[in-house]
Amino acid sequence: MTSRQIKILFIADIVGQEGFEIMADTLPRLQQKSELDLIIANGENGASGKGITPRIMQSYFELGINVITSGNHIWNKNKIFPMLDENPYILRPANYPPENPGHGFCQIQTRQGIEAGVINLQGRSFMNPIDCPFRTADQIIQKFAKDRVKILIVDFHAEATAEKIALGKYLDGRVSAVFGTHTHVQTADETIFPRGTGYITDAGMTGPMNSVIGLDTDVAIKRFISQTPSNYKIGIGNPVFCAVRITVEADSGKTLQIDRLQIKTK
Repeated sequence: MTSRQIKILFIADIVGQEGFEIMADTLPRLQQKSELDLIIANGENGASGKGITPRIMQSYFELGINVITSGNHIWNKNKIFPMLDENPYILRPANYPPENPGHGFCQIQTRQGIEAGVINLQGRSFMNPIDCPFRTADQIIQKFAKDRVKILIVDFHAEATAEKIALGKYLDGRVSAVFGTHTHVQTADETIFPRGTGYITDAGMTGPMNSVIGLDTDVAIKRFISQTPSNYKIGIGNPVFCAVRITVEADSGKTLQIDRLQIKTK
């Protein structure tokens, strides 16, 4: 008997209104073409590049996104805090101290009725010194193993390339995929590790390419030259949709195919 194959789309960090608009235009066409079973998106930059609001969260769900992951900017808009407790499908990194609101992982049924887990973690290199993402991943994977959930997707929101690769290899064979986020530049290293874990160092950014990773170019340059704070201003123009699409074997949870996507406006 042939195992069912599950198609999963992970949408890279959505930045601002232009990110939302190109996603709203692109996602229905991808869904129609690929018959996606699970759609995950990193949404921590939805509110003008910093944080996410309940209204934006709802607009993502209405587009067909099943799980919203995040990172360090999830704390920028405190109106989202109650939603982090109330809605199990919007996540904050699991390795923040437990006193913070929200959930770091969730279990969800795919379109084909197969259980899947989504885990959100944050790196520590060049970022806040929170709890260990490696040990936190171990604990969460053990919980999913008790429920015999085979399909596990990890959003690792981290700055350092080495830390991302290390976690991907550490989890090889224990999760279906590790998708790096946070740096907003799509890397060309998508691969399937020897034990079946799909991996990419950074999925990229869904938002304005006429920017410096989402920030207005002039503001970004001024920050580097002056070395003083400047008000955040989101970039505008030349939006791009970045994502990673994988096919996972349902019985084993192993990734069979991985493709990175970069779709620009015509």
